[in-house]
Amino acid sequence: MFDNLSEKLDKALHVLKGHGQITEINVAETLKEVRRALLDADVNFKIAKEFTNKVKEKALGQNVLTSLQPGQLMVKLVKDELIELMGGETEGINLSGNPSIILMSGLQGSGKTTFSGKLANFLKTKKTKKPLLVACDVYRPAAIDQLHVVGDQLGIEVYSDKGNSDPVAIAKAGIAHAKANGHNVVIIDTAGRLAVDDAMMKEISNIHKAIEPQETLFVVDAMTGQDAVNTAKAFNDILNFDGVILTKLDGDTRGGAAISIKSVVDKPIKFIGTGEKMDAIDVFHPSRMADRILGMGDVVSLVERAQEQFDEEEARKIQKKIAKNTFGFDDFLGQIQQIKKMGSLKDLMGMIPGAGKALKGLDIDDDAFKHIEAIIHSMTPEERSNPTVLNASRKVRVAKGSGRTVQEVNQLLKQFNQMSKMMKMMQGGGGKKMMQMMGAMKGMR
Repeated sequence: MFDNLSEKLDKALHVLKGHGQITEINVAETLKEVRRALLDADVNFKIAKEFTNKVKEKALGQNVLTSLQPGQLMVKLVKDELIELMGGETEGINLSGNPSIILMSGLQGSGKTTFSGKLANFLKTKKTKKPLLVACDVYRPAAIDQLHVVGDQLGIEVYSDKGNSDPVAIAKAGIAHAKANGHNVVIIDTAGRLAVDDAMMKEISNIHKAIEPQETLFVVDAMTGQDAVNTAKAFNDILNFDGVILTKLDGDTRGGAAISIKSVVDKPIKFIGTGEKMDAIDVFHPSRMADRILGMGDVVSLVERAQEQFDEEEARKIQKKIAKNTFGFDDFLGQIQQIKKMGSLKDLMGMIPGAGKALKGLDIDDDAFKHIEAIIHSMTPEERSNPTVLNASRKVRVAKGSGRTVQEVNQLLKQFNQMSKMMKMMQGGGGKKMMQMMGAMKGMR
């Protein structure tokens, strides 16, 4: 996500490195490269020009503090302007109704149906709500089936009426069902098209007027770049929606939509989709995204994810085992599972300041721990709890059972011992410990 933009902005801002002061010449040179980086990321030319003009106005005439280099000041100015361009403040979701009604809109293929499920799961697990999904795509039976599959997977009820071809009637019936069955959030998945057309816009406008939702969200595929911004504008002219959801930000996206969509439609980005799993949904924070774009990482989000998976009782047990030197491979497997629940490994490593540049060009597979798990599962319970019993013959058996080599088994044992010593040295601090463990385990891939 944003890898190409981050690299180009980093090169552009290095133009000022070593300069003793900010001048009109070196600012112009730097911002020329910044504007080029934004255009390459598919940011609208007018927005890119306005962006660099604002940074230039703030940069020229400023005295560089003794604690700052000119390059550092420029990074701060670019960061501040990026935050402003992407919306400034984090926007929450309006859940004031009883039930709260959320209308999902967007083109076919944008990930609308899948994200409806993700949002329902987010509200269920993070906001302790009881959501109901309502299938209003009367043109594609597969979309209704897909929503039911998603709902079954998440344990969330789905309301549908395949015999009814009136989406307005289905939406109203779904809301009535929610009221009768104690659902306090209703998420209505509407039909999409391959392109904006009058029939679709009229239909969703009719649904909007009939149900008067607290939130109308526009779902857009971030990988479509500037087209995403144009489509958002077309929908907003009809619906006057409340916020944007950007999906597929984990893909090969240039980032132009995320950066410029707020400026065009004057509506905040509320959520982003960061993967295929049903928990791959994040609240959009402009300041954190600006940090990631500029290669500064996103430690706050990383710690939040770690804390979500952090079990205090389990942590106390682990601490006791570490103190007594009884931390074994079963405990290690549990830690791996916790980290895997936090999200894609590449995404997590990108949240660590400086890691994005270090990992450039490195493909971090989400199954990176698969062979480690295979080796551990090939051990007997005794070997997992007390790795010191693994002699040469046992290692051969474990290697054969896991489909790995004896050298890989030895390497895992060596790195496990090193990590165990490190964990004993740094007991305390759940989120910090989790991040340091991740760094140690990265070398085990």
